[in-house]
Amino acid sequence: MSLSRDDVTRALSTIETPDGGNIVSGDMIRALIVDGDAVRFVIEVPSAEIAKVSEPLRAAAERVVAALPGAGRVQAVLTAPTAEKAPPSLKIGGHPKPQEGPMRVPGVKRVLAIASGKGGVGKSTVSSNLAVALARQGRKVGLLDGDIHGPSQPRMMGATQRPASPDGKSIIPLQAHGVTLMSIGLMLAEDKAVIWRGPMLMGALQQMMGQVQWDHYDGELDILIVDLPPGTGDVQLTLCTKAVVEGAIVVSTPQDVALLDARKALDMFASLKTPVLGLIENMSLFHCPECGHEAHIFGHGGVATEAARLGLPFLGALPIDLDTRLAGDAGTPVALGDGVMADAFAGIAGRLIANGHA
Repeated sequence: MSLSRDDVTRALSTIETPDGGNIVSGDMIRALIVDGDAVRFVIEVPSAEIAKVSEPLRAAAERVVAALPGAGRVQAVLTAPTAEKAPPSLKIGGHPKPQEGPMRVPGVKRVLAIASGKGGVGKSTVSSNLAVALARQGRKVGLLDGDIHGPSQPRMMGATQRPASPDGKSIIPLQAHGVTLMSIGLMLAEDKAVIWRGPMLMGALQQMMGQVQWDHYDGELDILIVDLPPGTGDVQLTLCTKAVVEGAIVVSTPQDVALLDARKALDMFASLKTPVLGLIENMSLFHCPECGHEAHIFGHGGVATEAARLGLPFLGALPIDLDTRLAGDAGTPVALGDGVMADAFAGIAGRLIANGHA
């Protein structure tokens, strides 16, 4: 049985603190890494004085994780801020910094944008599952949640900790399911709105591309997937003009109203001279698990037809699937397992690798 971050987090949440909470709800866990059967994490207590009497807490955390099925070597380190070196604050957002033309994202070989013309077509679901599928095929993968106003990747990837900043400038991202992850949603409460104008959005994206230590865990990433917001606005413009982008994948449902907006996204990438690597048709059909009937709720084949018309690769059709939705809500992307949907995402990942795009 393989060990997951969720297993470890659940176990650690049983370690209570004097205030009646636990070390997970109290945001005391840092740098949690699960590598096969090896587990490493840091417990940060509020002060050096508390650290002096917290060895039993550290030992208990090690024991409860070591007792998990599949756990091998477990290492917990106790730390605390000092008055001389308190954790620096990190401000996300602000006006973008001027630069001369697109630049490569530090620590990343390729940047792949996942886009859609309109919301609600499953772009974020495709982004998280494609990232996991690529990681399972041996690629070093990062996932940047570029949807500043509606960040969903922390929930879909099961990430809850706040990224660290050792100096108030650089950002250490999180890791989930073998994917290096950064999202503005990790810096805010889940129900907190981001009420920013365009320049703040552009500045935040530029920060998350340039200040995040994408190579922190496994060295230089083979690919960074950027989950863009729907539409053709400031974030898309910032990504394609500030960063060197390998290409974009456009996700759409087959219905006409979605394809109308998808064509606008395609036109935007053409205007920005960003190659489109292919199209994905999501929610292409519904297969009833009870009677086996197939229903084309949003139509069928429209994206494949559009790809053929434009001479672009058609990367695959993904059905409406309950397990995919449940897995995303639970923070364990369906591509982690086995089955039809996992195979579908693995196929798309394999085609990107075969074509030299990942």
